[in-house]
Amino acid sequence: MSSVVDKIWATLEPLTDPEIPVVTLRELGILRDVRQTPAGIEVVITPTYSGCPAMGQIEDDVRASLEQAGIEARVITQLAPAWTTDWMSDEAKEKLRAYGIAPPHRTCGSGAGEVSVLKFVRRQPTEAVACPQCGSTHTVVTSEFGSTACKALYKCLDCQEPFDYFKPY
Repeated sequence: MSSVVDKIWATLEPLTDPEIPVVTLRELGILRDVRQTPAGIEVVITPTYSGCPAMGQIEDDVRASLEQAGIEARVITQLAPAWTTDWMSDEAKEKLRAYGIAPPHRTCGSGAGEVSVLKFVRRQPTEAVACPQCGSTHTVVTSEFGSTACKALYKCLDCQEPFDYFKPY
């Protein structure tokens, strides 16, 4: 069975986020699992937030890739546990930075061996957001929402460039 699961992971590996085409669904942590159930194989996806407008397109892209590869599987949208930016790979964060989007800071855990659980706590002062263009941390938030709801709009006070910051969840 693992060869089928491996084939599905390989088939879905190149799928990118429709709003950020430089990162894959797997790198973002949206593509969560491929599992065998009594009803068949399921591909589990988790939205970056419950109202993410890209989820319909993402689900369609996953279905189309599976059909094109001749693989029969159901696509399951799973909301719990809630997606967190801690599921994003380091490679995805570097790709975001190179694309001009400041990557999120770590939110849930310190890393190795720690389970990522979304914690609802009072908002703490955040770390300075580095400009993806020049690296300066002399930046300010200009809007809590950027080009999509999961991003905030910032401006670098050194190079004067506006940029999106992928908000940590």
